[in-house]
Amino acid sequence: MSPIDTYRATLDPDTLAMVDALRGLAAAAGPALNERIKWNAPSFAIGDEDRITLGLERKGGVRVVLHRGAKAKDSAGFDFPDPDKLARWPASDRGVLTFATLAEIEMKRPALGELFARWLEQTA
Repeated sequence: MSPIDTYRATLDPDTLAMVDALRGLAAAAGPALNERIKWNAPSFAIGDEDRITLGLERKGGVRVVLHRGAKAKDSAGFDFPDPDKLARWPASDRGVLTFATLAEIEMKRPALGELFARWLEQTA
């Protein structure tokens, strides 16, 4: 069993559905991305640089982190517009999205796909 399959087997059905929906959006946004388990969750990377990482929220739900790798980078001059305000931005190059239900993900599916694709393009 692959590490991704092993991870998926640990999830309850509702969480699995959310994780798989978000994995699908990330994979569609960047077909050349490498998916792996990092930080105990699926992470999508360009080469070895992680760009989209999923995680489980302690009180339920799924988190998506948009970032430019594991190590902090100089973010001076880096600007990523999020006109739909889908993410919370603790730094100019780190966005965090949280979802409590699959319905939330489905409602925002087109905007999320576009956000992920733009993130990957700008951080490539």
